[in-house]
Amino acid sequence: MATLPLTHPAAAAADVWGQPRGLWVLAGTELWDRISFHGMQALLVLYMVGALLLPGHVEHVAGFAGFRRLVEGVTGPLSVQALAAQTFGLYVGLIYFTPVIGGWIGDRLTGRRFAVSLGALLMTAGHFALAFDVTFLLALLLLILGAGLLRGNLSAQVKSLYADGDRREADAFQLYYVAINLGAFIAPIITGALAALYGWHTGFGFAGFGMLIGLIVYLIGQRHLPPDTARAAVVEHAPLTGSDWSRIGGLAIVFPVQICFWIAQSQVWNVYNLWVRDHLNLRVGGFTLPVPWLQALDGVAPILVMPAFLALWRWQAKRGAEPDDIAKLAIGCAIFALGTAWLAAAPYVSGADGRAPLLWAVAFHLISNIGWLYFTPISLALYATKSPPSLRGTLVGINYLSTFFASIISGRLGGFYETMDPARFWLMHAAIVGGGGLVLALLARPLRKLFAA
Repeated sequence: MATLPLTHPAAAAADVWGQPRGLWVLAGTELWDRISFHGMQALLVLYMVGALLLPGHVEHVAGFAGFRRLVEGVTGPLSVQALAAQTFGLYVGLIYFTPVIGGWIGDRLTGRRFAVSLGALLMTAGHFALAFDVTFLLALLLLILGAGLLRGNLSAQVKSLYADGDRREADAFQLYYVAINLGAFIAPIITGALAALYGWHTGFGFAGFGMLIGLIVYLIGQRHLPPDTARAAVVEHAPLTGSDWSRIGGLAIVFPVQICFWIAQSQVWNVYNLWVRDHLNLRVGGFTLPVPWLQALDGVAPILVMPAFLALWRWQAKRGAEPDDIAKLAIGCAIFALGTAWLAAAPYVSGADGRAPLLWAVAFHLISNIGWLYFTPISLALYATKSPPSLRGTLVGINYLSTFFASIISGRLGGFYETMDPARFWLMHAAIVGGGGLVLALLARPLRKLFAA
C-alpha cells in the first residue's frame, strides 16, 4: 500500500532512510540538547552533596540563603543530602513545567522556530553559568526558561512532517527517542570523566558547548522543516469539536498515571546516584567507574532493546495481536515497577562490604528501560497524535508537566532515603509506578472509547 503524502511536500524528495529529512534535523537538535542536559544532570546531585552545599562553597552562591529559607519554609529543616535532593527535584520539575508555557508561546506568539532558537541560546548561557559557584541559581533559572521554549516546541514539530494516518509516524517517534537516548548515553561518560579528571566545572562547561552545537544544527537545518505560521494561525483556529474534547479528556485520565511513572524514573536521576555511590561495587579490575557513568546505561539500554521490541510489535501487528497504546502504557509501568523492585533486592546479592555487584545495576537498567520503551515514546506519541492541531504544542507541553509534578514529589521522597533502608525506599517507588499501571489497565476500556471518538 502506498504511503500517504507528507504535510510538508518539499520534504518528500529529501527522505533519508524512509523518513523526512526534517525528522533528522529535529532529532539531531534533540541529541545535542540531551547531551548537554543529561551531562549536567548526571553531575548535579553529586556536585551539590560533594562540594557546592558544603561550608566554604555554599556561602558564595548568590541568593542561596534566601532560596534555602524558602524551601525549608515548606519542608522544614533539611540536611545537605535532603536539600540537594529537593533542589534537584525542583529544578527537574520546572524543566518539565515550563514547556507548557513555551509550547503556548510557540503556538500563539513567536512561532516554533524562534522559540526553539531562543530556548537553545538561554540553555547555552545556563550551562556556562554553572561553571561558577556564584551563578549556580542563575544558571538553573536560565536552563529552566530555555528548556521551556525548546522542549515545548521541538518535538511538536515532528507531527507536522506527516499526514494523518502515515504509518511512518509511529516509527518517527521511536527514532526521535533514539536521539534522546544516544545523548543520554554519551553525556554522562564524557562529563563524568571530565569532572573526575579536571573538576566539576569542566564537566558543566562541556554541556554548554553541547547545547551550542544543537542550536547550530537546528539553524542550518530549518529549510527542511514545515513552514512556521503560528501567528497567522491564531485567527484561523476552528472551535474544538466534541471529538476533540473527548480525546483531551482521555489524555487527562492518562496524566496521573504518567506522574506515577515519572516519580520512579525521576528518582533514578536523583537519589539513585547516591545509592550507586554507597551500595554498588564500582571496581572493574584496577579501575573504579565514575558514578555518573551508570547514568549512561539509561541512555544506551533503550537503543539496545528497541530493535527487538519494534520487531516484536510488527510481528504482533501482522497477527492482530499488537497491544494498543493504552495496553503498552500499562505494560511499561509494570515492567518499570519490576526494575525498581530489583534494586530493593540488591542486599540479597551484596557482599560483606554491603555492595551489590555491578551487573545487578546493569540488569536494572535493562529491565527498567524496557518499561521506559513501552511507556515514554508511546505517551509522547499519544499527546502528539490525539491533540487538536491548534493545541498540539500546548498539550505536548502538558505531557512534560507530568514530570514536573513527579519531580517535585520525588525530590520530597528523596529526603526519606536518609531514614529508610534502601530496600524499603525502592519498594515504595515500585508500588507507586506499579499502582499507576494497574489503574490504567482497569480504565483501559473507557479510555479506548474516548480516544476513538
